[in-house]
Amino acid sequence: MLLLSLTLSLVLFGSSWGCGVPAISPALSYSQRIVNGENAVPGSWPWQVSLQDGNGFHFCGGSLISPNWVVTAAHCQVVAGRHFAILGEYDRSSNAEPVQVVAISKAITHPSWNSRTMNNDITLLKLATPARYTARISPVCLASSNEALPDGLTCVTTGWGRISGVGNVTPARLQQVVLPLVTVNQCRQYWGSRITDSMICAGASGASSCQGDSGGPLVCRKGNTWVLIGIVSWGTENCNVQAPAMYARVSKFNTWINQVMASN
Repeated sequence: MLLLSLTLSLVLFGSSWGCGVPAISPALSYSQRIVNGENAVPGSWPWQVSLQDGNGFHFCGGSLISPNWVVTAAHCQVVAGRHFAILGEYDRSSNAEPVQVVAISKAITHPSWNSRTMNNDITLLKLATPARYTARISPVCLASSNEALPDGLTCVTTGWGRISGVGNVTPARLQQVVLPLVTVNQCRQYWGSRITDSMICAGASGASSCQGDSGGPLVCRKGNTWVLIGIVSWGTENCNVQAPAMYARVSKFNTWINQVMASN
């Protein structure tokens, strides 16, 4: 099993920033992979979060969903007080970027998270200080509870995870890949009964997320808005680009996310 380490409902607090509309437009091609990926346009995925330890080691991704909250994967095992959310990062080798380094005050994991089956792989992170929205830092929209996923959606996952299933090479710059969604039935043909209705499958098209991408976003474009529909969760150990990878299905957690944010 692959634990993919790097990811939504929006609450706006008197801000002029809407969700899911980057101030800097992404440029998408349809032949790239995070495994064999391409660089994103700097700042074009403004909700992308790098989760790092105190030494600056990137271990997972996340997605900014409000000034105070980031969503990531439960298996990332984020610890409040020990780990940090880095907002606005693009090139991890640069010290010149206008990033915001924010401590995490709470990590709230879904009560039904199962580390054996990887079901309900979602954790909410409360930031110790609110994010300041800029052209490079703004939230993504959360999939609604009844989110429809019609055929032909443009969906993208992003992250700094491994760029090959062999070796441990990770990129300095944020990578992106356009991925097709895979139906539950197609996904079960590969993975069997491990696929639950709290998961969504994507890929199997010569593209894959890989270790280091966990917790990061799978977003789909609806009109002019990007909606978070998945959180990078698990897949094959060698990041097989012909196998579908699994993402926590955000629409299944919309109610829980909003309840947690409202009560904390």
